Amino acid sequence: MSDERPGVLDGAIPPQDNTKLFGHKEAEAFLAQSYRSGKGHHAMLIEGPEGIGKATLAFRFANHVLSHPDPASAPEVIGDPDPASVVSRQISGGASHNLLHLSRPVDDKTGKVKSAITVDEVRRAGKFFSQTSGTGNWRIVIIDPADDLNRSAANAILKILEEPPKRALFLVLSHAPGRLLPTIRSRCLPLKLAPLGDDALYSALENLGVPAGQGSGLLSAAKGSVSEALKLLNYGGGEIIEAYRQVLSADGPAARKAMHRLADALSGKDSDTIFSFFLSHIGDDIIDRARAAALGGSISTAERLARLHSETTERLNVSQAYNLDRKQTLITILGELKQQLSA
Repeated sequence: MSDERPGVLDGAIPPQDNTKLFGHKEAEAFLAQSYRSGKGHHAMLIEGPEGIGKATLAFRFANHVLSHPDPASAPEVIGDPDPASVVSRQISGGASHNLLHLSRPVDDKTGKVKSAITVDEVRRAGKFFSQTSGTGNWRIVIIDPADDLNRSAANAILKILEEPPKRALFLVLSHAPGRLLPTIRSRCLPLKLAPLGDDALYSALENLGVPAGQGSGLLSAAKGSVSEALKLLNYGGGEIIEAYRQVLSADGPAARKAMHRLADALSGKDSDTIFSFFLSHIGDDIIDRARAAALGGSISTAERLARLHSETTERLNVSQAYNLDRKQTLITILGELKQQLSA
């Protein structure tokens, strides 16, 4: 199924609506048991690669807590949410007075999702706690993901984490916790989630309506991530990877033609999703090549590729910050990569 909410991939179920979680049974059991003990930490850092179910787990746990506000009498396991329940309906509709979901907001002018979670979004958390302070209910904030907090927003969240209100619970999601402020990480209890195994990924895709056989060729490229699998299936990710391989294998005019063709595909209208997919893929490819070179004893090659990865990341950050021409940036990056690989 698909959803029109901003930021939701075609074919995906928004995590606040998803009643199924695949994999992560141990993490789910830990959350249930820590809550039932009454000694759970006020801030959980749920970390792991993008698209493996972190947000779904966070919303399931929030539903569990709000459905069973007395920890001592809560079930020992987290069951599938009942879509017909009052709590589930409120969470799905964004109407729960006890749950706040902080994510990148939509720009009113462009209609697109902004590049960061701003301090104005975090201020909603302060208002949220002040409005619900007298209810005695649990108040839950899901930060999805905290990697998207800009500096001001991160500092504002830190102040709340340092002096959390009573019966407050923070579920802080992160694809790359090393990028978070160390002070934020130190205020949270880490809960690491691994990429999905083959069986769990198959089941998750079937739950989204993907025929069983259709996902069989995705396992390696998807790397245990449902979102990566959807990008391969619904956004032409497989074709983009093949075009990238053609760029690297071609020479002379054929290589330049392949570069321009790939850059055109990644620079078109509404190409943000596949563009981000490609950036992740090319970054992983450079790192994999550097690692292979190091293991093979070619330290100089590994160091050269590691520098290329850093320079590529910096070039992309500058390009996005100053809204430079995406196509030209990609052609430059691909040219430098081919040059380094042939050196």
